[in-house]
Amino acid sequence: MGGVSVEGSKGGRRATDAEINLVPMIDLLVCCISFLLITAVWSQMARINANAQVPSPPRPDQDVEKVEPEKMLTVEMKQDDKFVLIWKSGATVHNTSEVRRQPVESGSGGDKQVRYPDLATKIGEEWNTYGSHKNDNDPKQDQAIISVDNRTPFSDLVAVIDAIYTPKRTFKCEELTSYTVTFSAR
Repeated sequence: MGGVSVEGSKGGRRATDAEINLVPMIDLLVCCISFLLITAVWSQMARINANAQVPSPPRPDQDVEKVEPEKMLTVEMKQDDKFVLIWKSGATVHNTSEVRRQPVESGSGGDKQVRYPDLATKIGEEWNTYGSHKNDNDPKQDQAIISVDNRTPFSDLVAVIDAIYTPKRTFKCEELTSYTVTFSAR
């Protein structure tokens, strides 16, 4: 039934009762059904629930409470002779100070390490003055952003990160670094 007629024709004429080959048609139909099912499942999974929940006050007559952005320390490493420490909250600059770039090298050969003790001391002083998260019950840390040039050696970058991690604070009787570090490169 689903095959091809193998009988020869009589007298060079085509037979009028030729059978239709159903196997390729069934294969095509099964493939189409499987693609239909697969795309139906994937279109359900890729759906994003979109609604009109826009953050707004519950009543239009109420004032929205404005939240000020937190202070962040930016350590600029763009100059070869100094570091620039900038405390900002949003676009507002609270304080700017400079620290001479005096590397102290320790170790020898392949274990040579660079440190910036003056920078670590100044960052600790700055955190004591301008840091926001000093409470023992406050789990958040202050944010420090390292603004670095792409040509800065990796050893200098590690030394600055170590200097930023030098100031410590306590959180639930455990010692914790005062800053979390992110990068800004150009």
